[in-house]
Amino acid sequence: MEPYRIKVVEPIPFTTRQQREEALRRVNYNLFDLRAEEVTIDLLTDSGTGALSAAQQAAGMAGDESYSGSRSFYRFHEVVTELTGYRHILPAHQGRAAERVLFSTLLEPGKLALSNTHFDTTRANVELAGAEARDLPCPEAKDIDSPSPFKGNIDIDELRRILTGPEGHRVAMVVTTITNNGGGGQPVSMENIKQTSALCRAHGVPFFLDAARFAENAWLVTRNEWGYQDRTPRQVAEEAFRLADGCVMSAKKDGIVHIGGFIGLNDGELAQRCELLLIATEGFATYGGLAGRDLDMMAQGLTEVTEPSYLAERAEIASYLAHRVHAAGVDILEPPGMHALYLNAGRLLPHIPPHNYPGHALAVQLYLVGGIRSAELGSLYLGEEDEAGNPTKSAPYELVRLALPRRVYTRSHYDHVGETLAVIAKHAGSVQGFRITEQSPILRHFRATLEPVPLGY
Repeated sequence: MEPYRIKVVEPIPFTTRQQREEALRRVNYNLFDLRAEEVTIDLLTDSGTGALSAAQQAAGMAGDESYSGSRSFYRFHEVVTELTGYRHILPAHQGRAAERVLFSTLLEPGKLALSNTHFDTTRANVELAGAEARDLPCPEAKDIDSPSPFKGNIDIDELRRILTGPEGHRVAMVVTTITNNGGGGQPVSMENIKQTSALCRAHGVPFFLDAARFAENAWLVTRNEWGYQDRTPRQVAEEAFRLADGCVMSAKKDGIVHIGGFIGLNDGELAQRCELLLIATEGFATYGGLAGRDLDMMAQGLTEVTEPSYLAERAEIASYLAHRVHAAGVDILEPPGMHALYLNAGRLLPHIPPHNYPGHALAVQLYLVGGIRSAELGSLYLGEEDEAGNPTKSAPYELVRLALPRRVYTRSHYDHVGETLAVIAKHAGSVQGFRITEQSPILRHFRATLEPVPLGY
């Protein structure tokens, strides 16, 4: 059972199908543009959507709002330093802000950033700095049905080949995302982190962790990696941080806060350059664009998130939802992770070609049938077309992510998700695809407008 009791509740909206149809037409079928009061179960993201604990609320009330050198900063700094071991800690208002500051400082045109998988905003920040973002997922990641436990790993052989080859001089950084959100929420093994660290240090390349879900990664390591079964999640996390030269973190995930993040670094010269950019664009170095109460709540969340009872329940609720999804006749990317499930929309809707976005079609149906909002991670997210609209690149898999907010929904809410999917699966052949009517040059899935495509188009 959940290791907490519910102290404050918020009503959730219930809408009719007609209201949802009207809402979809109004937003041109882009689920990001729906109003929150039009969504019954919101699984769009686990970023900043968790429920605060009583201890976090209490810490926030004690927040010090001094512009410089607040008590809140020093409490936050102490907690993060003890967790990560990094000598320099810079707060930021969220993970993408931390990425922008670090990448703008370290990257330049012609350089390479290598990763197990860059997520959308991470890739955008690399490219905005003029560098190339290149993904090196491990071979096991290509089989989405495999139960292999560490499909989030970086491909060590490919990493070695690049670092020792003619492009080695171009590599400015290596980033390992834990867990691998762009790769289906799959964890990264400690052995893989150790090998990556050793390779990077041998070649003088900075190695960073994208640590948004560091605690969930640590929990899965204790469950699945030999030699770590008797370690606590906190011990595993501490070891992982100390194998890297630094990290960026969106604390809106495993900090269990609504806003916040940080950069952790060992390199004093790099930290100084990042600090100057932070001051110019985010805020002074002891608040980084955050209120004192945010720093205090983030510090408390980072202490709560490695509690084994919390992580065990988080894993169990994801497993429960996976069981309901399987019972509905829908496949997922295996094995189920902790922060999200990734539905195999391409397999459920084989009659919809990639350039008509089967993932988006399934996401729209989830909202239309059950008021559930989710996120497409398929060819709308990763695909490309020429000026005439002809597909030039499709995603390797057509997926829909059901992200699980922390301490928000109960099993009966996830029963509703399973029941909705069962209705959709029963009538899968009648689901229509979509085409884009307007899009932006980067991160198009956030702002694109779409329209349905008749069956057989």
